[in-house]
Amino acid sequence: MERLLQILNSLHPETDFRKETALVDGGLLDSFDIITLIQEISDAYGVDVDLEYVEPENFNSVEAIAGLLRRLGAEF
Repeated sequence: MERLLQILNSLHPETDFRKETALVDGGLLDSFDIITLIQEISDAYGVDVDLEYVEPENFNSVEAIAGLLRRLGAEF
């Protein structure tokens, strides 16, 4: 989980990702951020995030992203 938080903090260091629950819906992450995040988590966790998973509910919070990574077989 710490690695995921480091990746998110590299995108927006001013955001408290442990508390936010509307990263996409609230406009904190835009489409460019999502593309960057997908690339970073793919590299860090060795998973492929297919387009079918690129939905706001999978990226609205650190817990949602961690859940997606778990479904994709990533180990924390």
